[in-house]
Amino acid sequence: MGTTPLLLEHRGGVAIVTIDDPPYNRLSLAFMDALEETVAALAADEGVRAVLLTGAGDQNFSVGMNLKELPRGIEAKGSFDAVLDQRLRVLDAIETMEKPWVATLFGFCLGGGLELPLACHLRIAAVDGAAIGLPELDLGAVPAWGGSARLVRRVGRDRALDMILRARKIDGIEALRIGLVTEICPNAGLKTRALALAEELAAMPRLAVRAMLRCLVGCETKTLAESIADERAAVHATFDTPDQIEGMRAFLEKRRPLFNQPT
Repeated sequence: MGTTPLLLEHRGGVAIVTIDDPPYNRLSLAFMDALEETVAALAADEGVRAVLLTGAGDQNFSVGMNLKELPRGIEAKGSFDAVLDQRLRVLDAIETMEKPWVATLFGFCLGGGLELPLACHLRIAAVDGAAIGLPELDLGAVPAWGGSARLVRRVGRDRALDMILRARKIDGIEALRIGLVTEICPNAGLKTRALALAEELAAMPRLAVRAMLRCLVGCETKTLAESIADERAAVHATFDTPDQIEGMRAFLEKRRPLFNQPT
């Protein structure tokens, strides 16, 4: 992608998206423009079944938006709201994509550097050295990319209030304890572990993964009856498909299933 601070790599069914602006990996205007295009392309690419989101180097995932660029962004996009709208639009596209995203959290994961992973489906944090938070109140401001809404949904209202109102940064161990991440990993092996998880997800039956993402993403705002109806739709969408037939056959034959085979 030339000089754009976003790297895109494909490894089998996994796409690896890297914020390539070390050591701080700021979420610049150029990066967000590139990310918006990349997200749309990954959603349309049938060869991609999972996405790994990480930052270049081993110091920081991302310190968030490059605030020095904000006046230029407002001028280029026409208004402050237009700058925010793009970021909200991109994060929503990630969260609602019918392909799982895995994010790595290491070093500084602050402001937009946490809001972006919050839109991903799974997050893995480094055991040591992570500083994870939404510290906008230290600047007299507030989270602006859906961070407050998504953090509440991940860790609950009280823990979100504690982190946001105190501009508090937490480490990987606490992030695991409160449910912000699904697992922690030694720093040196973090990206390797995250890639292995993305590959595991990519190997799962594609239609079933899509159906479950439709069911589970946003279910916090649905009634039980609506969620059960979504599940029934998922059952019908996956019943008697090649992967469902292969899964049942492999179970009866006591072997590992081979999903996503060409038809």
